[in-house]
Amino acid sequence: MQRRDFLAVAAAGAAASLAACGKDEAPPPVAAPTPAKKPAAPAGEPTPQPVEAAAVQGAYPAVRWRLTSSFPRSLDTIFGGAEVLADRLRAMTGGRFDIRVFQGGEIVPGLQAFDAVEQGTVEVAHTCSYYYVGKDKSFGFGTSMPFGMNARQMNAWVYYGGGQELLDDFYGNFNVLSFAGGNTGTQMGGWWRKKVSAVDDLKGIKMRIAGLGGAVFSELGVVPQQIAGGDIYPALERGTIDAAEWVGPYDDERLGFYKVAKNYYYPGWWEPGPMIHFFVNRNEWEKLPREYQEAFRAAAFEANVSMMARYDHQNPIALKKLLQSGVKLQEFSRPILEAAYKAAQQLYADEAKKNPAFKKILKAYDKYRRTENAWFSVAENRMDDFLQSQA
Repeated sequence: MQRRDFLAVAAAGAAASLAACGKDEAPPPVAAPTPAKKPAAPAGEPTPQPVEAAAVQGAYPAVRWRLTSSFPRSLDTIFGGAEVLADRLRAMTGGRFDIRVFQGGEIVPGLQAFDAVEQGTVEVAHTCSYYYVGKDKSFGFGTSMPFGMNARQMNAWVYYGGGQELLDDFYGNFNVLSFAGGNTGTQMGGWWRKKVSAVDDLKGIKMRIAGLGGAVFSELGVVPQQIAGGDIYPALERGTIDAAEWVGPYDDERLGFYKVAKNYYYPGWWEPGPMIHFFVNRNEWEKLPREYQEAFRAAAFEANVSMMARYDHQNPIALKKLLQSGVKLQEFSRPILEAAYKAAQQLYADEAKKNPAFKKILKAYDKYRRTENAWFSVAENRMDDFLQSQA
């Protein structure tokens, strides 16, 4: 507001100077304006105050929130999305809106982050919605669906394609709002102790896998296990599980999976563009001044975009290091991909018959996915295919 007052005074002074000059005369230099006495505000309207004065008077209160993450601090990129949010909010509000970030397990276990927001234990969480498909399979749409949209398509759907409204309508049943807060891009297919080439090779394998990918894999004979990120390595090392997926080369190298399983599969067909979200308790959100809400939206947007950029930068470097350490890069066979795709479509059809919320989102999601894929096939995919063939 102080800046607007200064600009208004400067503009008034310049206008008066120009009016006094003839058409061919150059205006004299404009002297630094002397702060003018502000006119009284019209009856019924509050007198504008500088931000500092407004804050002192309580219009911009000090707000202290706690954020629980589903991720360990050691995974600096995916955990770092929450830190980007908190840092930007402090910077934009002069420290008055302060969010303290806790890693998974410090307040609640990583896979209970959403529940903590719903119950009001914390004001905000940074987590993946598909961790909660046990409550309702509709939770899968917010993060990633097997053979669904990639990261760019998810952004388009959420920001412009009606996805945000559909998701918030669903999350409203839990008194929670959602804000896109990061993406990893298409993930890898995980670490496997042995090679799998045919569908029959999958039978009986115990695999750490989240979301609806586990439900699809179970139709192919896999026994899915949902384990938080920080607990995957010891389970794989002890042989409690036979395979595990997490994100991609950068995080996977940091977690050390290559030390206990050498077969590194791709692509992670169950996570073509997994979006991480900030989930906010609706009651706490409504207490915020509008300016703080807008600052939160802007900070979440930055966290969403910067996470994807960081992974795109870090993954190629990490993959090279993994290959140099003896990791064997393996591609899922066509028969496995086709069987998984067929199982996924059947899962969606079955769930839509008994779950109205799932059916509603699926209809819009699938229509948007088809439109996006048609467009990507024209330019993006053709360009990518050619460049990769030359490389």
